Amino acid sequence: MDDALTVTGLAKSYGERRAADGVTFSAAAGRITAVLGPNGAGKTTTLECCEGLREADAGDVVVLGRRRRDREDDRWLRERVGVMVQQGGLPMAPTARQVLDHVATFYRVPADREHLVAALSLGDAMDTPIRRLSGGQRQRVAVACALVGTPELAFLDEPSSGVDPHARRESWALLREQRDRGCAIVLTTHHIAEAEELADHVVVMDHGRVVASGSVAELASGTQLTLAGTRDPARAAAVVSRWASPQVDPAGGVTAILESADVRLTRDLAAALAAAGEEAASFTLAPRTLESVFLTITRDAE
Repeated sequence: MDDALTVTGLAKSYGERRAADGVTFSAAAGRITAVLGPNGAGKTTTLECCEGLREADAGDVVVLGRRRRDREDDRWLRERVGVMVQQGGLPMAPTARQVLDHVATFYRVPADREHLVAALSLGDAMDTPIRRLSGGQRQRVAVACALVGTPELAFLDEPSSGVDPHARRESWALLREQRDRGCAIVLTTHHIAEAEELADHVVVMDHGRVVASGSVAELASGTQLTLAGTRDPARAAAVVSRWASPQVDPAGGVTAILESADVRLTRDLAAALAAAGEEAASFTLAPRTLESVFLTITRDAE
């Protein structure tokens, strides 16, 4: 499958602060790529460099086969790339309908606006000035503007920020529809559940760097083992090391990631702990989630 976006060694600094520090990742056509990270991780700066809104200090960005630094391709790219910046970036005075109709004139083959309006549940808001819309409604208008050109690649920065749960799920259905027609979608989000629900590929950033990437299943593979109530955490960790690489936390608990867990492993682990004098210890086994993996990755990257 062809990549709609390829980012290689992207770097961008603001004074002494390195907002993007050698960012490298790709986004495939007909797939949704979610970029996750805590505040200040460099997500928005990276997307703005990809969108052509900022100039990178170093590195390379290839969008739909065209290098971003080759400015003669700007018009060609504008006709094929949809952009939603953080907080929408919408003019406040016109109505939502006027804004969407105006943006549609930028494109040769605009999408069916009524379909976008219905899919985003914006029917009652279209004749209201942008300044009078709720934050969630503005976000949905911004999503519609990013998609009205039938883009081959769409950048969406926090599309569900301030959006209520019902409207968020309606937006998800629209994004899946766009993906299924072949559009590559690159979105940033603080909603881990959104990434779990939508993303074909996840990129985790922290301190301006990509610290992990893969599908949700790849990133959240394995089983989380948590051991508590040990007499000697180091001794308990030595037992766990027969199956995985354990970590002892400051409170004396022991954790590890197991490739798999079944009844036999549970029995053998319990017997080994008892034989080592840790018969009073307790342990839990739980499937890993993207949220737990994200918290661990970004904590370890500090």
